[in-house]
Amino acid sequence: MPFLDHVLQPPSYGWNDNKGELIKPTVLQILKEFFTRLNVIGNRKNWLPFFSWLKVFCLLPFFFIFLFNFLHIWTVLAAFVYSMIIMGTHGTIWHHRYCTHGAYTFRNAFWRFFTQNLTINVIPEEIYVISHHVHHAKSDQPGDPYNAYAGFLYCFLADVNHQPIAKDLSKADYNRVGLLMKHTGIKGNTYAQYQRWGSYVTPIGAVTSWILNWSFWYITFYMLGGHALACSMFGAAGFWAIGVRTFNYEGHGKGEEKQREGVDYNHKDNSVNQLWPGIVAGEWHNNHHLFPKSARSGFKPHQIDFAWYYIKFMSLVGAVSHYKDFKKQFMSQYHQPYQLSKTEQNQLASSTVLSQSAASN
Repeated sequence: MPFLDHVLQPPSYGWNDNKGELIKPTVLQILKEFFTRLNVIGNRKNWLPFFSWLKVFCLLPFFFIFLFNFLHIWTVLAAFVYSMIIMGTHGTIWHHRYCTHGAYTFRNAFWRFFTQNLTINVIPEEIYVISHHVHHAKSDQPGDPYNAYAGFLYCFLADVNHQPIAKDLSKADYNRVGLLMKHTGIKGNTYAQYQRWGSYVTPIGAVTSWILNWSFWYITFYMLGGHALACSMFGAAGFWAIGVRTFNYEGHGKGEEKQREGVDYNHKDNSVNQLWPGIVAGEWHNNHHLFPKSARSGFKPHQIDFAWYYIKFMSLVGAVSHYKDFKKQFMSQYHQPYQLSKTEQNQLASSTVLSQSAASN
């Protein structure tokens, strides 16, 4: 069985039926799976998805403190920029283009650590990276961990229900997980430790990184703007942590075919280019599915890509030693042929109108 077919822990309701068709679980089935997998008392191997949502719930008090005690024009503006642009762009820079697709290479471990901790730590790299490789291999097909055809809740709770790695991998397959994670700098469990904890990342490493990251950022924000700014930024991170879980459902047309001619060129799945995620986070998703290993996804002039601007800047100052940019391939293989075909169609239409006009006269 191919590695990506079994690297993720299958949900109790399964990926597909006996005919190979996608299983669309009920809301009750999804919720039951969600709470079962958050049960660390019954099974310590559930610790990583529990830890992921623990961070979300720890951010919620900051959000409410921000709403009830520090709601001012300047804090709202700061929270908006931080949640919508900074957190979103960092997710694209770090989790998406570097950790998953290796679209660029850091000069050394310092710049990797610097980039990793540019924002408040929320999403465990392991949950994102391994499952995202499966997503690209099975996009909008059974086995896609956030398959939009199965509905909003299926995608929204995917980090618990569908994205964690399987708990019974062979040593060879676990080593393959390690190869996909090695470049991230995340310290991994030995195979024996994996059999105990059910994850690649070590619990002590994840918790230590969390505490140090949050402590640094709260102190930094407090020094810049007191508790008002610190609570606003942490509240904004909590808002983003919830919102980002809706992206793949939206980014794949909510399970419908919403691609537009001349906008979306990849027709192998339902991924679409959306203006808002593109502008605030560089997530031109259909472009990304065309060239997943590209450090740039905003190929057209209007497609703002803050993630690419950061990577390019880091390259100019020497922090990034290499990156892959597929803009030229996109233009020559997709955009320019489309423009040419539209020009030819317009010319043909004009000639037809002129011929009909001449004939009628």
